[in-house]
Formats: sequence, structure tokens, C-alpha cells
Amino acid sequence: MKKPKSILLILIALITVSFTVPCLATGPAHTDNIVYDLGGWQQAVAEGSLGVIDPKISKARIWLEGQARENNGFRNVYQGMARVALGYQLTDRATIWAGYTYLPSFPVNYSGANTNSPKYVAQQDVWPAFRYILPTDYGTFTFRTMVEANFLPNNNNEVRYRPRQMLRFMHPFEFEPRLSLITWNETFLIANTTKQGGQSGFNQNRAFIGAGWTFNKNFRFEGGYMNQYLEGAHYSSTSYDHNLIMTSLFLNF
Repeated sequence: MKKPKSILLILIALITVSFTVPCLATGPAHTDNIVYDLGGWQQAVAEGSLGVIDPKISKARIWLEGQARENNGFRNVYQGMARVALGYQLTDRATIWAGYTYLPSFPVNYSGANTNSPKYVAQQDVWPAFRYILPTDYGTFTFRTMVEANFLPNNNNEVRYRPRQMLRFMHPFEFEPRLSLITWNETFLIANTTKQGGQSGFNQNRAFIGAGWTFNKNFRFEGGYMNQYLEGAHYSSTSYDHNLIMTSLFLNF
């Protein structure tokens, strides 16, 4: 009987952290310079063991991911993302990864008019990551630590280093185990100051709450609301508060 109360406390704690982190990380000067926006993110993620190729490498894993992102009331596709990584399963709960991300951005302003910038600029990242999955009686917690090396356009060949930490909670409902409560929070920091990468310190926070439906052991769908609070780069005092509808398809093999 205590389980629902405990789950509620976990949910409240995650939501509190999600909205407290940006407030603590930003100063009073930013409060009057926030741009609010509505949009959506769609992602597809495939992850599995390379044991399908050779049983001798069953602990080796691959991670493939693609995203499309819209802003300005869903009117503009402003960014895409492709990610690939190879991993090694240390235990049934812990996995290490080494990956690459390609992140093209399409410069469109918030009025919907095209800018005079190039058709797109692309950020490229390389990164190690560590993921730990912790099943409990209340649900499954996932901890993911990633440290990106961001190669940014026009950054004087400087590399921006950006650690990011995610905490995720998934709770299947007793009345329908295929349906789950999903919530997670991820905080990004900038380790070094660069020309295009902004000042060191807090960079952004992403907080999600929604639901997931597990069709079978290989296929799951998730959807919900994500808030992305993003500090302005290029030493700007403007911050961005993106209110997003996020949908995800997960394929496990």
C-alpha cells in the first residue's frame, strides 16, 4: 500500500529538480530576457547486441538514433540529429559507450522568415558515456553520464567540452503493465569557455514527463511533454524556454 505514495514522492522530487536546476544556474539578469517557444521533437532509437552477428561478441552493443526537431509552433524544422555509438556491457546493468553525433541546424528566426545565414550549419560531437540501470520495487531508474567534445562551426578550432547527466524513472502500472509512467531530467554544463560555445557553467536543462507503451520486448513507444531551458550562447543574456511535445520509438534487438 505504500508503493503509490513512494512513486509520487519520486515523481515530485524529479519535477522539483527539473525546474530548480535552471533557476539556481541562472542569475537575475536573465529573467527579463527569455524567449518562449512551442515545438516538437521526434526520435527513433535502435539498440542491441552485436551477438546477432557473432555470439562471441554478445557483450558488444550498438546504438543508433535519429531526431527531427521543430520550433515556432511546429512550423519550422530547425534541427536534426544522427547518433551512432558502440558499447560494451560490463554487467547486466552497466554499459560503457563511445559515440559520434552529427547535429545540423537550419537558421530560421522566430518570425518564420529565413535568415541570411547558410542553409545549415553542423555541429559534430564525439563522446564517451556510462549507463547504469537499476530495477527496484517502485520502477526502473536509469543513470546516464556523457561527456561531449563539441566541434562547433567558426569556433577557431577550439573544442567545447560539455558534461551531461541524465536521471530517468520508468514505472509500469499495475492495472496495465504494458503502460508506464516515464519521467526524466538531464542537465548540461559547459566545462570551458570558447568563441561560439558560450561561457563555462550551466548550459541547459531538459525535463520530460509522459507515458510509454511496451508492445513487446523489442518495441516501445513513448510520448509526453518536455521542457528545454537553454542559456543563450555567444555570451548573450537571452535564454530560451522551449515547450515541446516529444515522441520516441525504441527498438531493442
